[in-house]
Amino acid sequence: MLKLFATFLLVLLAGCWKVGPDYQKPVVDTPKQWRFTEQNARDFSNTQWWSQLGDPVLNKLVDQAIKGSYDLQIAVADVDRFMGYYGSTRSHLFPQVSGGAEYLRKQNSAKMFNFSIPGIDVGGPDFDYARMGPQMNWELDIWGQLRRANEAAFAEMLASEAFQRGVMLTLVSDVATAYVQLRTFDRDLEITQEIVETLKEALHIARLRFQEGYTSELEVTQAESELERRSAQIPIFEKNIVETENAISILLGRNPGKIQRGLTLDELNVPAAPSGLPSDLLLRRPDIALAEQRLIAANARIGVARGNYFPKISLTGDIGQLSTQMGTLMTPGANFWSIGANLAMPIFTAGRIEGQVQAAEAEQRSTLANYHRSILSGFREFENAMIGTIKTKESRDSQALRVKAVETYFRLSKIRYDEGYTDYLTYLDSVRQLFDAQIDLVQAQSNNFISAIGLYRAMGGGWIVKAEETAPLPKPQEPAFFP
Repeated sequence: MLKLFATFLLVLLAGCWKVGPDYQKPVVDTPKQWRFTEQNARDFSNTQWWSQLGDPVLNKLVDQAIKGSYDLQIAVADVDRFMGYYGSTRSHLFPQVSGGAEYLRKQNSAKMFNFSIPGIDVGGPDFDYARMGPQMNWELDIWGQLRRANEAAFAEMLASEAFQRGVMLTLVSDVATAYVQLRTFDRDLEITQEIVETLKEALHIARLRFQEGYTSELEVTQAESELERRSAQIPIFEKNIVETENAISILLGRNPGKIQRGLTLDELNVPAAPSGLPSDLLLRRPDIALAEQRLIAANARIGVARGNYFPKISLTGDIGQLSTQMGTLMTPGANFWSIGANLAMPIFTAGRIEGQVQAAEAEQRSTLANYHRSILSGFREFENAMIGTIKTKESRDSQALRVKAVETYFRLSKIRYDEGYTDYLTYLDSVRQLFDAQIDLVQAQSNNFISAIGLYRAMGGGWIVKAEETAPLPKPQEPAFFP
């Protein structure tokens, strides 16, 4: 009978059945209108796209951010933490062995042993209790509950790795975006300072003309007003520059301070952009991978909750030395061993297990909906970034043509004003239009760069893994018995 029970137990342990549903990857309704060769798509999504801007200073800033970002170091530590959780959870699949020793000297009550001396109130005889040796406890995972818990912990660990890659993606994109914004504010300041110098010269001429009686005081007042209006924008751009420099410094993991400049906004190259990507490549995005791993974990936790319906069987064992006298503890006759098993099963829990199962199933439905929402958000971000890159380029080209036209208008109006063929209001209007057109062109250029950066951010890409490998960050330590 004992052999039959042992054989049945081994069959159960060797089986692959696990309580709860097995994970089935959800069917995703992917867009069919995107067409792009896979190799080219991988080339676009795997490249270190920020190097396409052609600015060595930006490349250096990205490297510094990867090495120094505290956000990234926090994410790496979280991966290490979840690896520890996984190792701890996985350990429950194996026997737990601990060692111990104890010593006790006591006197029992004389009444327990009917021991007494007439006329004398004494206790029972003194004795020692000494024990030393290892103990073993092993919960048999017959129903697969522990394996489901291990499955959930492993998925959470992979989710933390996906989150780390999302931090890396965001970090590099934020550095590139902030650098473009910094060069944008630099150019805005330069244009404003140039216009202010032009207006100072115009004010000087207006005052001379007024002193000679060629014009009225109204022209001088208009020149002064326009000069002060444009001068008031200089401190605003200077403030924006300092704030952007400080933002980049924080991304680099260092104190706020000056940021080195490289190429001007006009000299930067807009990264090449694909016309589309296969949907399966977009599913590699860190946020989508994170959502799927959390779905896997939630699915596994249903099995953990349902496993509480079933009996728990544990094997126990002791071996070592045991004696009632300390002096004989290590003698050959003091050795002992024991082996046994215990079973515990729920009989009445007042709805506790049902509530745990209900909560686990609801969590799975929630994470499933979040997974689909993440996919839709990823497709939306990619398509928005694609159309944004195209349209901001069109806007940039139109603004460039506008600047050329306004420059001609400004040049001709200044010549006619200097020669006395037109009034100051026409010249002032040309100055205003030139300034506005130049500022609008800078903003259009900035928008085009930021849209291109957003496109690569929406794609994710294999460059993240390569960046992680080269970053001198603390690497997570794999737990013992790691698969």
